[in-house]
Amino acid sequence: MRKREVWGWAMYDFANSGYTTVVITAVFNAYFVAQVAGNASWATLAWTLALAVSYAAVIVTAPVIGAYADAHAAKKRLLLATTVGCVLSTAALGAVGPGDLALGIMLIVVSNYFFSTGENLVAAFLPELAHGEAMGRVSGWGWSLGYLGGLVTLGVCLSYVTWAQGQGVPAARFVPITMLVTAGIFALASVPTFALLRERALPAAGPHTARSAFARLKTTWRRAGHYADLRRVLVCITCYQAGIQTVVALAAVYAQQVMGFTLRDSMVLIMLVNVAAGVGAFLFGQVQDRLGHVRTLVITLAGWLTAIVLVALAHSVAVFWIAAHLVGLCLGASQSAGRALVGYLSPPARTAEFFGLWGLAVKLASILGPVSYGLVTWMSGGSHRLAIVITGLFFVGGLALLRAVDVKRGRTAALAAD
Repeated sequence: MRKREVWGWAMYDFANSGYTTVVITAVFNAYFVAQVAGNASWATLAWTLALAVSYAAVIVTAPVIGAYADAHAAKKRLLLATTVGCVLSTAALGAVGPGDLALGIMLIVVSNYFFSTGENLVAAFLPELAHGEAMGRVSGWGWSLGYLGGLVTLGVCLSYVTWAQGQGVPAARFVPITMLVTAGIFALASVPTFALLRERALPAAGPHTARSAFARLKTTWRRAGHYADLRRVLVCITCYQAGIQTVVALAAVYAQQVMGFTLRDSMVLIMLVNVAAGVGAFLFGQVQDRLGHVRTLVITLAGWLTAIVLVALAHSVAVFWIAAHLVGLCLGASQSAGRALVGYLSPPARTAEFFGLWGLAVKLASILGPVSYGLVTWMSGGSHRLAIVITGLFFVGGLALLRAVDVKRGRTAALAAD
């Protein structure tokens, strides 16, 4: 294990987590529904559809980009390009005001596309930095540092929002500043990643064209029968991540629309959830390799299901806060465990390619979950409680699918592939 590089790699999780925390989870989503879309009956659906378009673009391009990165040893160069794209488009969100629906949707699509593609690329470095049983621990370090990064970015934004509200500044003026803060912290905190992380892969023999990337991907699909357990894991991830991505995209919206939270209340809520998520990712990362990847996921998905039931039934703020803390503990642990399991079951020479498939699974989930939530709220006349109950079914499906996964058999197939 290369400690300096592991730290540099994990710092990218620190850097980019501010985007998901502030833009997708805590601030801009609620601002979009209440201010940009004017609390229209279709506002939540519009937000989820904007995210769906960006994730659909990732689904189309992620496997090809992953295959291209492997063939050209270009993971680091592509990661830099996506980072610059996300930072600039996040800063541009500062220009979105009430009624700027088209501009807001366009910039969310662009910024979230760059974020999601970069997330896939940085994950593909994991098997180069940690081998075999250490992947769970290193993945846990990354996720826990990521939640710390989200906490730092949100904390800076919360301090500014609290001051601005005290001065009587309206949301249309202080929310854009939080977008600039988020973009700046992302850019600054990602510097150690590009300074310390090495591109160890060597360009593959043969023509260096987009056609070669497609050919490499086609070969993977033809040989997919060798990786049956990895395929099952990817389907399982698609299912339970649909539930996770729904909570990530709509937590602040639910808190404000159902529980009556203010924007500041929602930011405090997400901040404390981030603390719990960082603790969960770190603690489960330490024990995941001993417990086993599948057992870790079973424990965390059961926790998710319990939290969803509590949220759906909560009529008091106290019960809602208990559920939120349980969500935090399970959030970091389940995402870390899933990423480590994909790395463990992937052929070592095709890590970027298979993490492209992992990204495809997560992004497909990011369409299915939030859009189903948006559709339920729209069709039911605004019933967020019914929508969250439907969300719980995704975790039930994930638990059922995990029963068919044999980790030892999958690891043997991955090592034999090379």
